[in-house]
Amino acid sequence: MTLEPLPDALAQSSQAYRRALGAFPTGVCVVTADSEQGPLGITVNSFTSVSLEPRLVLWCLDERSARRLTFAEAERFNIHVLPAGFDAMSRRFAKGPCELDEGEYVREGGAPVLPGTLARFNCAAHARIDMGDHMIIVGRVEAFEVQDGAALTFWRGGYGETGA
Repeated sequence: MTLEPLPDALAQSSQAYRRALGAFPTGVCVVTADSEQGPLGITVNSFTSVSLEPRLVLWCLDERSARRLTFAEAERFNIHVLPAGFDAMSRRFAKGPCELDEGEYVREGGAPVLPGTLARFNCAAHARIDMGDHMIIVGRVEAFEVQDGAALTFWRGGYGETGA
């Protein structure tokens, strides 16, 4: 396969750039933290491991998010890797009001925990880096848990699954 240069108009298109990025399938996570309004969640697909020693992970927060202030300032948060079939949860926390309902979460390690997820990383804020139109949030993993199962994925604008 040979990559051809894009025509100038297409090369400048944000839509074309997003489409190219969408060719890379990602996992889907929900990050939870406490706010003045109570516990909140936000869907992210920009999650990755940074370091095994010390245990560091990162995720990215859009500067246009209405929840930016809460998550940018959170000293503790949980990152939940969603299992296959949790696309409704992903959609719910992607936009709009994202308060966690009573009974929907439990308390462990200082931040709200969503039960039934594929993996969970309990983190303390380690670094925050403004980069482009996002903030990179690095968390120091203080505890984690993992279960077997297929993962929810996002690819080319739609949900799928991988594994198990």
